[in-house]
Amino acid sequence: MTSITVRLDDRAVALPAGATLAQLLEREGREPAAVATALNGRFVPREARSATALREGDVVLFFQPIVGG
Repeated sequence: MTSITVRLDDRAVALPAGATLAQLLEREGREPAAVATALNGRFVPREARSATALREGDVVLFFQPIVGG
């Protein structure tokens, strides 16, 4: 099986090739509704995570969503 390495919050994480952002969240034990995500500096909406494939060298950031008005 081929694997890739991405950067997650300043640490290297090895994943199977073809893994998605949603799968990374699950692997890390993060509640999807409780975290916002960015990929290579761009916000990724919650509904797009399962269709967002990760690639070698991608930089992923999990952060606290900001709510309010």
